[in-house]
Amino acid sequence: MQTERVTFLTTPDLKAALDAFATSNGMSVGHVVREATTSYIAQEMAEEDEARMLVMEEVERSLPRMQDDLNAIRASIAEARAAIAEALAVSSPGPQELAA
Repeated sequence: MQTERVTFLTTPDLKAALDAFATSNGMSVGHVVREATTSYIAQEMAEEDEARMLVMEEVERSLPRMQDDLNAIRASIAEARAAIAEALAVSSPGPQELAA
């Protein structure tokens, strides 16, 4: 396994606690830090996945309503166009009226 060095600053108390934890569990400080960061990253990824799933569920629940709303908008536009065309046809002078 290829490794890289990571240096971080901490308080003396936290360093002592980290040393004690590692010693009492038969691990190196580096191993404890690697395990902790791996666990932290995995937990964050799991929480993000859960949030994405919740959003997707909401989107899937909303799609039928959104489709119905869009269909109603299309129908309303079609009705408005028909009413405008009818109004223009009634109020526009025909070719014979223009010639007079």
